Amino acid sequence: MSNFASESERFFLDTNIAVYCFDDTASLKQSRAKDLMAHGASSGMGVVSYQVMQEFCNVASASKRLALSAEQTMAFASLLLAPMNKVEPSLALLTSALKIKTEVGYSFYDSLIVAAAAQAGCHILYSEDMQHGQRVAGLRVVNPFISSTNELGN
Repeated sequence: MSNFASESERFFLDTNIAVYCFDDTASLKQSRAKDLMAHGASSGMGVVSYQVMQEFCNVASASKRLALSAEQTMAFASLLLAPMNKVEPSLALLTSALKIKTEVGYSFYDSLIVAAAAQAGCHILYSEDMQHGQRVAGLRVVNPFISSTNELGN
């Protein structure tokens, strides 16, 4: 796991990491996502927000590519995501997200992810949806798939 955050460094997992755990069309990304999710769960340092849980359930239940049943979706959400859920919706979170959106120019929902990661005290935000290496709200954005972009594809 040397490619991931240290055992003592809290990190946030964006929705796409959870989704890739079930995407058989991107086997290398799937493997990397599974390793990262397992590291987050086993180290106790992985964090998601309620938004990530909702977005995962939406994609998992609507995507023909993932082909997850409602039972499989709920099992993943309750057994893996729920224990890592450290950020619930709040007015303070919305306020922070709007400030980040204004300052950085991310979409509202990406800004909400950044705000949740910052609120949870994370140092790293794993996502492929934001600019790799960018520092925002005290976080470093890391695309966990970028080191093997040529092998992993899009």
